[in-house]
Amino acid sequence: MSVSMSLLAMLDERPMYGLELKNAFEESTGGVWPLNVGQVYTTITRLERDGLVELLSESDGQKLYEITDTGRERVVEWFGRPSREAAVSRDEVVLKLSLATLKPGVDVRAVIQSERLALIGQLQEYTRLKSDAPSGEDLAWLILLDSFIFKIEARVRWLDTCEARIARSSDASGRRMLPDSDMAEEVEREVQR
Repeated sequence: MSVSMSLLAMLDERPMYGLELKNAFEESTGGVWPLNVGQVYTTITRLERDGLVELLSESDGQKLYEITDTGRERVVEWFGRPSREAAVSRDEVVLKLSLATLKPGVDVRAVIQSERLALIGQLQEYTRLKSDAPSGEDLAWLILLDSFIFKIEARVRWLDTCEARIARSSDASGRRMLPDSDMAEEVEREVQR
């Protein structure tokens, strides 16, 4: 998520102080992405340097910023341009599973199961938050929750695929990595909760 563009989009609504921007950002993300006030001021300084925002007024050390016309153009451009995922990220789970398949004595199925159970717990929490949200009142929050839910569901499917790939590989190599029936039953119980 582009913090600088998010702050710029908020300033497109009205002039704001740094702390107001921090609070508005956190509110728009349901508090899931906390933002350090120092990061806000560092970002505002860069936006000001780039001619996208300007200082409107200053009183008692409080600085009120507003967006410039160039900043407004940049916001329109940002909303109109498709976002791209960054290049391959350093994903700890991918690394962990890759190394687990190579390291003797590591139970890969236990690693997968641990990751899956943690994801299912997160999925349950986000689903609960979504069901507790007043219907339609906070569209941004519901969109954010949907994003989290779909990403976690995709991640669980990916783990299932990894497990199947490892099982096929272990069949060929003789190294048993298939989940036993107890683990499969535990996953099923977690999914049904």
